[in-house]
Amino acid sequence: MADASRNEGISMKQEVFLPDDYRPAEDEPFMNDRQIEYFRRKLLHWKSELLAGSRDTIEGLQDGTRNIPDVADRASEETDRALELRTRDRQRKLVGKIDAALRRIDEGEYGYCIVTGEPISLKRLDARPIATMSLEAQERHERREKVHRDE
Repeated sequence: MADASRNEGISMKQEVFLPDDYRPAEDEPFMNDRQIEYFRRKLLHWKSELLAGSRDTIEGLQDGTRNIPDVADRASEETDRALELRTRDRQRKLVGKIDAALRRIDEGEYGYCIVTGEPISLKRLDARPIATMSLEAQERHERREKVHRDE
């Protein structure tokens, strides 16, 4: 019987209805079910776009291994490929940050600054859903980084 009651707690999360035109608003409770669902969907959509782009790149690189006799054309092609690979590497790191944001959603920590514990503004989260710090904490962090870089 203990197993049955434990499994009830693990049961599927209730589906949150989210109108297509929904946007988180400051006048509603912070990180309520609708806001959480809005950001979860936004992150999942962004991740699927990045992964689709990565698949396209891999296919393009596999198709693009052709012999180009002209040295200048070959150099240009190699430069384009290197740029594409650097872009994809940045996007791979971004997927990791998206996964971390999704974990924070699951753990109930999403939307709160990891430095101060204060809510991150909805505008900031909407613009950068992987944000982990409030704007003020991020600016302090960047100023400290700059000081250490300049030493």
